[in-house]
Amino acid sequence: MSSLPIFLPCVALVALTIIVWIRLYVDRIGEMRARRIKPQALSTSREAAQALQNLKAADNFRNLFEVPVLFYVLCVSLAVTQSVTPLTLWGAWIYVALRTAHSFIHLTYNRVMHRFVAYALSTILVFAMWVGFGIRLFSMS
Repeated sequence: MSSLPIFLPCVALVALTIIVWIRLYVDRIGEMRARRIKPQALSTSREAAQALQNLKAADNFRNLFEVPVLFYVLCVSLAVTQSVTPLTLWGAWIYVALRTAHSFIHLTYNRVMHRFVAYALSTILVFAMWVGFGIRLFSMS
């Protein structure tokens, strides 16, 4: 199997990150204008958290740079070692779907237990994919 298809889920996750980033700035600039908050009042994350009321997009944007980093590294590692299989490709797409569900929940109705299920399943999946990759590496050497 070609290694190139493993990068498509990465592109999809980057697209999600871009969408959340746009939402973050639309929300933030809108709130700053509506509440007349000066930009300097948000010079640190602590000050921003104290001054702003709507932090969902900012929190979600930060989330997209935590566990997803392991996903990106895994996809590159799978491609470099030519270890992409239909199973890893399906796993990658499922991971993206779960992260998309997590972001959708976080940015809309924000029910913590629903969000947690999407987060936990996606994290367990990426960990399991890493275990599978590790086993494959040991068997290749």
